[in-house]
Amino acid sequence: MTGAGASTGLVGFARALRHGGVACGPERVHAFVAAVDHLDVARREDVYWAGRLTLCGEPDDLPRYDVAFQAWFGGVPPAPPGRRARQGSHLAALGGGTMRRDRAVSAVKVAASEVEVLRRKDIASLRPAEKRHLDELLAVLKPVPPTRRALRRTPARRGSIDPRRTLRDMLATGEPTRPRRRRRATRARKVVLLVDVSGSMKPYADALLRFAHVVARRMPVEVCTLGTRLTRVTRQLRHRDPEQALRAAARAVPDHEGGTRLGETLKVFLDRWGQRGAARGAVVVICSDGWERGDPALLADQVRRLARLAHKVVWVNPHAGHDGYRPVQSGIVAALPHLDRLLAGHSLDTLQELLEEVRLA
Repeated sequence: MTGAGASTGLVGFARALRHGGVACGPERVHAFVAAVDHLDVARREDVYWAGRLTLCGEPDDLPRYDVAFQAWFGGVPPAPPGRRARQGSHLAALGGGTMRRDRAVSAVKVAASEVEVLRRKDIASLRPAEKRHLDELLAVLKPVPPTRRALRRTPARRGSIDPRRTLRDMLATGEPTRPRRRRRATRARKVVLLVDVSGSMKPYADALLRFAHVVARRMPVEVCTLGTRLTRVTRQLRHRDPEQALRAAARAVPDHEGGTRLGETLKVFLDRWGQRGAARGAVVVICSDGWERGDPALLADQVRRLARLAHKVVWVNPHAGHDGYRPVQSGIVAALPHLDRLLAGHSLDTLQELLEEVRLA
């Protein structure tokens, strides 16, 4: 029972690592669990190096592994173990290691259960320490941009025959050659994030902007904030450091924690950027609770206009994840007929669901 609990915690860490961009398949995870089983799991260093040697397959995986290990187990990743540390671990395994192993298994189970609870917990109810842990878990997310078929074609092993390249090969060799083939290339589809930063969204605005920062660092995206006015913060969120990016975005937004005029701000977005190309064929995500101080009819018209331009429109309402939720807010009622999906976005798990929805768009 105890061993099963430890394995569950280690597999949970491997799952979080996979979400962070490290391609650790079932064989690597099995090797990791088997390696830890032969080590002193009371030593955090042993767990660290067992995972690093079995779960990482290339140099680019190492910094992602360190970030995920720090977020899951806490603290700073251990330094390379010396000879004395290895001897101590070996002696602990030969001697009184059973009690230490039980304590370590309990620690792994507690860490795993805390992370699993945190992933499902409402962001608005998090304590300060939990919010810091959530920031670390957000940082290891690995968004994958949606793709679309491009107009140009690219060389491929399968597909239609490429007459120009085939003829060029025949002229170069002076004899018949195997036909060259081509297929339609793919390109990343644009993504637009519109984040409501009004007073009613205060418990979620910081986490959503951090989420937008992670997305902005890894795919072509436009990010704007919604309130009493529209503010484009794409450039500010391009900063590598999330704290600097959020501070720059906060300085750029003049109506933080103010009112909400979704219809008017959405119209400004469409007139200034959306109609000219930012929203054309894009996946547009609107993060708002739907409380509208303006005219709901104007909001309905603008969402209908947006739906005609965009490839997909997704509305993320944090209150949609609460039991007994009904879409009765004036903004949601006006926009709902023109939306492709209505998601929750109130926890880390639902934000990960949003990333999957965007990827498959």
